[in-house]
Amino acid sequence: MTTSPLPFVKMHGLGNDYVYVDCFAGVAPLDPPALARVISDRHRGVGGDGLILVQPTDRAAARMRMFNADGSESAMCGNGVRCVAHLVVSRGYAPAGPITIETGRGVLDLVVEPTGRRTSRVRVDMGEPILESSLIPVAHAAPRIVAASCDAFHSPESWWDAAGLDPRMTCVSMGNPHVVFWCRDVAAVPLDQIGPRIEHHPLFPERVNAHFVEVLGPERVRMRTWERGSGITQACGTGASAVCVAGVLGGKTGERLRAELPGGDLDLEWTPGGHVFMTGPAEEVFEGVWYGS
Repeated sequence: MTTSPLPFVKMHGLGNDYVYVDCFAGVAPLDPPALARVISDRHRGVGGDGLILVQPTDRAAARMRMFNADGSESAMCGNGVRCVAHLVVSRGYAPAGPITIETGRGVLDLVVEPTGRRTSRVRVDMGEPILESSLIPVAHAAPRIVAASCDAFHSPESWWDAAGLDPRMTCVSMGNPHVVFWCRDVAAVPLDQIGPRIEHHPLFPERVNAHFVEVLGPERVRMRTWERGSGITQACGTGASAVCVAGVLGGKTGERLRAELPGGDLDLEWTPGGHVFMTGPAEEVFEGVWYGS
């Protein structure tokens, strides 16, 4: 927890909002997990899905460290890395166009196109999806989990028919673990109830991000997300990337996909054996100073 005044920037990618600390302009907080828990509080803090540090590095234009609202650190955040790239360009640390950002997943290639004084459109090379169950990780005997039966749903529940749920799961890692379920109507899924159960299920030893997806056509889906450590969020960039991969693997969608999230749309592309590409907006909301509590 910081006790000195800490400048910050509030930014979001499709409503997936974080508090960003520009460590180029000052020192990093001493205890980021503790700070993430208090500063993310939407009633007593700044409010957000977590905390992201933007740090100097000799490997890329900047380094991103991302902490969920519960203080846990994650290797990657798709909406977050777009905002980091926007900040790096808007503050003059790197020119617009192609840049690199270091993440827990490695160094990623991005292209930043400023669209206003406080907004950008950013394309991210998300890398190759990880499909081996032991590396995601998933405690499952199958080497890959595509349309596999899931013990988390060992008996039908009352909302299944309304949602038209297919209880089989597909699991993908984009540097963080994801599980995808297909359904007829995502609005009918009681995400606040089922999300925590899936996140903490023994199948997922490092917890998991859960996504319910409605296919609108071969190039369009609608999805809702429960994020590990943050709960229901407006958007999830790594999750949308995982949904694109799951759609291709399961024959649900094509290799180019637009994902409709509660916060807006993301454009995805994946060819089996290749990298996933994600394109979407990044927007500054306001700047402030955190004085602690």
